[in-house]
Amino acid sequence: MPNESIEPIYQARYRHGVDDKRRVQVPAKWRPAEEGIQFALVLWPHNGQADACLLVLPPKAFADFVQKITAMPFADRKAEALRRILGEKSDRVQLDKAGRICLPDWMATAVEIKNEAVLNGMFDRFQIWNPERYEETRAAVDALAPDAFSQL
Repeated sequence: MPNESIEPIYQARYRHGVDDKRRVQVPAKWRPAEEGIQFALVLWPHNGQADACLLVLPPKAFADFVQKITAMPFADRKAEALRRILGEKSDRVQLDKAGRICLPDWMATAVEIKNEAVLNGMFDRFQIWNPERYEETRAAVDALAPDAFSQL
């Protein structure tokens, strides 16, 4: 029997409602088996737009992300700018008992998520998008596909 990953693998795309408290359902198969797991949310750029979507990092991906950022030299101005930007454009959230995460108001506002959200699986992480913005990105992503597949 193959080894099961400790963390879920985030695949597929889902469209879920967002309630008036900014809670969005995380698909059941994306939820960690353990309770109390926190996800990191990061306002993430795409195609020239500074705050296009929310990047959601589970604990291992977040630890790898932090390690990469903190390994950058302190004297490097670009690294300092990146740490500052990502530090202030991120937060952590926890799943509630119903399998939802509550999007901080300032983040939901920045990415224009109101009544619905698209959750896009990316294997070791996922993104949360405003549905219209997500559709607007499809052409740019599809245009990169031939080059992207050559990386495999």
